[in-house]
Amino acid sequence: MMELCKRKDVPVEQTWDLSLIFKEEKDMWDALEKVKADVKAFVGTYAGRLSDAETIVNCLDDMEKLQPAIDNIWSYTGLAVEADYTDNRLRERNEKVGDEMTRLFTDLAFVDSEILLAPDAELSRAVQLAKGCRVYLEDLLAKKAHMLSPETEKVLAALDRSFSVPYEVYNTMKLADIAFDPITVDGKEYPMGYSLFEDDYELEANTAVRRAAFRRFYDTLKKYENTTAAAYNACVTQEKVTSELRGHKDVFDYLLFPQKVTREMYDRQIDVITERLAPHMRRYAKLLQKKHGLEKMTFADLKIAVDPEYDPHVTIEESHRYVRDALSILGPDYAEMVDRAYRERWIDFAKNVGKSTGGFCSGIYRQNSFILLNWNDRMADVFTAAHELGHAGQSMYGDAAQSYYDCSPSMYLVEAPSTMNELLLANHLLKTSTDKRFRRWVLSSLISNTYYHNFVTHLREAWYQREVYKIIDAGGSVNAEILSDIFRKNLELFWGDAVEIPEGAELTWMRQPHYYMGLYPYTYSAGLTVATQAMLRIRAEGEPAVNDWKRFLAAGGSKAPLELAKLAGVDIGTDGPLNATVDYIGSVIEEIIALTEEIDGVTL
Repeated sequence: MMELCKRKDVPVEQTWDLSLIFKEEKDMWDALEKVKADVKAFVGTYAGRLSDAETIVNCLDDMEKLQPAIDNIWSYTGLAVEADYTDNRLRERNEKVGDEMTRLFTDLAFVDSEILLAPDAELSRAVQLAKGCRVYLEDLLAKKAHMLSPETEKVLAALDRSFSVPYEVYNTMKLADIAFDPITVDGKEYPMGYSLFEDDYELEANTAVRRAAFRRFYDTLKKYENTTAAAYNACVTQEKVTSELRGHKDVFDYLLFPQKVTREMYDRQIDVITERLAPHMRRYAKLLQKKHGLEKMTFADLKIAVDPEYDPHVTIEESHRYVRDALSILGPDYAEMVDRAYRERWIDFAKNVGKSTGGFCSGIYRQNSFILLNWNDRMADVFTAAHELGHAGQSMYGDAAQSYYDCSPSMYLVEAPSTMNELLLANHLLKTSTDKRFRRWVLSSLISNTYYHNFVTHLREAWYQREVYKIIDAGGSVNAEILSDIFRKNLELFWGDAVEIPEGAELTWMRQPHYYMGLYPYTYSAGLTVATQAMLRIRAEGEPAVNDWKRFLAAGGSKAPLELAKLAGVDIGTDGPLNATVDYIGSVIEEIIALTEEIDGVTL
């Protein structure tokens, strides 16, 4: 295992090509000056004039034309920082651009406020006249009861960047400041780092190395717990204050409002999975313990493979073939997008100091997407690549079919396209061999990658997050001790006596940036619920179900989640799909257990 290198030493072919946005930095600065001039002209044209339907629609249509240019600038500077938080020049550039963007958004803040001051008859007529901005207008009217005065909205827009400071503090601390000492096991020294732990050591088959890495990782996190807790408390306190200012009944109502889902839908994901999935996952944990001959099963052991010797090392080039072949079921246009992603360097595979952990996909409207990964030559990385390309595929279809305003679905379903691709990858792999050991490896990859990540890791985060917001809603605050106590209870509730929760595991709350993005963690399971049911339809029905799925992708955010899921043939108005998905996960685990008894003679 090699020490992480600096960004400048990474092979260029493993990095994304930001010149796809701007050929060089000067072009970005020129684009910024142009958009500043365009916004000034826009303000001169529409400020104080948004009182009739025609002008309102024209204004929103013209504002839509400004957005892609703004996004391109933000992406160019922001993505560069995500690849290396230790580069002060890149961070300073991003800060400067951020200041400029804040001024632009402040200048544009009049639009929503003025529109809502227009006569109701004109607003109704505007909705009828609107095309690409119709849903935006409808959503704006729905927000009317929560809008403040135009002057206050302008002030809030000017302060918008200050609201993101907690997230910036968290990321800077995590990616630029935390340093891990190496570990030594049996006389051999192993380097340590954030991404090394999350993407490699947690999956390490050698128990001594895996547990030593766990101890070093959490002992190091402990040193930063108070700073991290202070940043998070600032974030949730801001959200609570904003929810009160805008007249929402509680912070949950405020955060769920833009997702267009009910509190019942939110709670359902957390409560049903906590109750019904836990027994299945405890059996899986017991299987891992017995298969690996562990005296005790601990939280540090949950991500090991059932059959690590069978887990192949996969190169970046080989991953291209795996992913393309698996996703070709979605059509030649989808396969071509995958080829372009690899050929045109949309994907940053590199591992370097200061790079964001995990993975994400950032789309450029009607252009291409940029994907961040940390490649470790594992099959888990292939699943991650397929996952992020799912977001890119949704952008490709949604951007082509919808206006800028409507291209992205509600956060509630944003993870459906990504998790579907993981399922399609697993289904494809199962068709390539009839060997039982291979089948077990694929099924266990599905559990340890797709379902563990989305139905366990993120779901436990969602349970914890809900408890935090209950405290904040009641007028309280949180600190490191409170947060750790909540997370320990969270883990103990789910794993029961099947898994020992060692000291330090409660600090897992420190690892996730999603807490700074509202009620995001629970949506992974919501998206995967829809994806699982749609995948089972594709497996049973073939092309008709594939076409429905592509209609779902192309709809973007033009429909609310209930209507959007119905395009894929899934009714999320009931708990049926969720319960069916938990049952499916249970059936996969039972098959893995049966195969392990047949192959290795290991029984539970």
